[in-house]
Amino acid sequence: MRVAMCQLPVSDDPKINLERAREALTAAAEGGATLAVFPEATMARFGSRLHEVAEPVDGPFATGLAEEARRAGVAVVAGAFEPSGDGRIFNTALAIDAGGELRAAYRKIHLFDAFGYRESDSIAPGGGPAVVELGGVRYGIITCYDIRFPELARALVDRGAQVLLVIAAWGAGLFKEEHWVTLVRARAIENTTWTIAVDQVPDPEGRPGRAPTGVGRSLAVDPMGVVRTDLGSGRRVEVVDIDLAENDQARKAIPSLEHRRPDLFG
Repeated sequence: MRVAMCQLPVSDDPKINLERAREALTAAAEGGATLAVFPEATMARFGSRLHEVAEPVDGPFATGLAEEARRAGVAVVAGAFEPSGDGRIFNTALAIDAGGELRAAYRKIHLFDAFGYRESDSIAPGGGPAVVELGGVRYGIITCYDIRFPELARALVDRGAQVLLVIAAWGAGLFKEEHWVTLVRARAIENTTWTIAVDQVPDPEGRPGRAPTGVGRSLAVDPMGVVRTDLGSGRRVEVVDIDLAENDQARKAIPSLEHRRPDLFG
């Protein structure tokens, strides 16, 4: 199977971002991808007026993304925002199949109240993990700060996820890039599972005082923790090959999932 890692800059304007997604999906289809993974907050960048652009999962952005997925014949996972009903919004990952049907909407569980930032002031937490089948493959979805919580990745694998997908707007900061690479590799190693992590590129305008966008460094990591692809910091769409048989091979060599002790640790 082939997956397109769509490491893009994100604008304040959902229409601009939808056009960038369209271009990336064209490249993904040309590369033979069956799935294209976009960053967290693909709809609109953090620091913009997210409450004004947030929409239901059948709103214009999601519908437009579904139309582009159907046109390209490529499934999509991408970050959006939707009203939560409590005055805040959900940070939502949309999973759309190659026919343009919405298959899952994962609402970020762990909110980034760290490094002096309080995501929970404007974002409401989601209610549970999400595993979605796209093109016959089961994907577990993780959004940005979620990657710091190994129990979520393990819950996704226990629910049948064959590949972990991480979407992010992983802002720069002290040790942040090192944490990103280490955590993505750790989730792959401890679950002996292919892990695809896609981040936004750094803000091309470098505007001081704006909310962070990303550091780039989108990664494809195999079940043994080897980084097969690292996209660096620039805007790129890269199609990578994933062999799910490598999950089985890794688990045969290192059967750590079988060696767990739920009688002691739950």
